Amino acid sequence: MIDWMKYTWLYFVISAVFILPGVISLSFFGIKPSIDFVGGAMIEVQLEPGAQLSTTELSDLVGETYAVQSVQSLGNDRFMIRCGEISNDQKDQMIEKISAQVGQVETLRFETIGPTLSKELLKKTLVALGIVTVIITIYIAKQFDSFRFGVGAILAMAHDIVIVLGFFSLFGYFFGVEIDVLFVTALLTTLSFSVHDTIVVYDRVRELQHTHPGASVRNIYNTAVTETMTRSINNSVTIILMLLALSLLGGETIRWFAIALLIGAIAGTYSSPFTSVPILWVWQLLDLRKNQRK
Repeated sequence: MIDWMKYTWLYFVISAVFILPGVISLSFFGIKPSIDFVGGAMIEVQLEPGAQLSTTELSDLVGETYAVQSVQSLGNDRFMIRCGEISNDQKDQMIEKISAQVGQVETLRFETIGPTLSKELLKKTLVALGIVTVIITIYIAKQFDSFRFGVGAILAMAHDIVIVLGFFSLFGYFFGVEIDVLFVTALLTTLSFSVHDTIVVYDRVRELQHTHPGASVRNIYNTAVTETMTRSINNSVTIILMLLALSLLGGETIRWFAIALLIGAIAGTYSSPFTSVPILWVWQLLDLRKNQRK
């Protein structure tokens, strides 16, 4: 049987390799919120083929009249314009101004949200994440009759969430990717996926403790990881392949949503055996050392 616990610190180092760049990016650059959270308008336009208008030129053109936040090229003469809150009439005037410069312009999408609604949405998002975290901790601790299981599951879940947030901080800095309501959905789904896999491993640990009361804790943890590894990989690979297809072939609207889920699924697959269980093992070692000192 493989001694998985022997490589505990290696697992933590691997996690740190993926977490630290994201944490640094979050500290310096943060994440780019969409209009869902900051308010404003988002207009997607299609220019005539060969319009030869750069994002800087379009930003300067529209910025003469409107408070432009950003202009992003989507390829094939498509652009996403984000600006302060405007009315439908103001949007039409903006399109007319662009048309006067480059010819016919088609409006593909127009969304606007007020600052009051966006603040309320952000508040509800944070509250939802906090409530879910507390409930999961209490539930797992109660089901497994040990607070350490609840803490282990939450730390593994936090591991996955920080990785997803870190990646999207980097995506926002280098590619201008913004987080929206779909991203929040992806985060909550990642929470569910992470906890689900962790509970499977923890449940096997509990079963082995009951059926082999004389076995060492180290052997129980190693056996639990070994016996759940194949099931976890098989389940995860099917999900990862589907999300990979959506990320590569899906439309622009859901692409980053699928990528967020993909990163979360990969992180969750890793954290269940190689973060949640090693946390229990390190906790066990610390308890043993503490008892030896008494």
